[in-house]
Amino acid sequence: MNEAKVRNDKELHAHWNGVAKKVLLGKTIVDVRYLNDKEMEMMGWHSRPVSFFLNDGTSCILSCDDEGNDGGVLFYGANGVLPVL
Repeated sequence: MNEAKVRNDKELHAHWNGVAKKVLLGKTIVDVRYLNDKEMEMMGWHSRPVSFFLNDGTSCILSCDDEGNDGGVLFYGANGVLPVL
């Protein structure tokens, strides 16, 4: 791998790690639930993912990809999964 590629990958990771920390770090989850029918319709999704809401009003909705094509699962711990419904 060339040096420019490594530098760009490091910069990319540093950028998105920073965004993730800004959005999530130090926040409190105040609600957790699966999307409701109205939200599913608005998203145009067939899979109903779990979502969580932070104390600053941020909603976090799990998607199967970064284009928001459908709901996704949440893996946690060594073997845990919250499936889509």
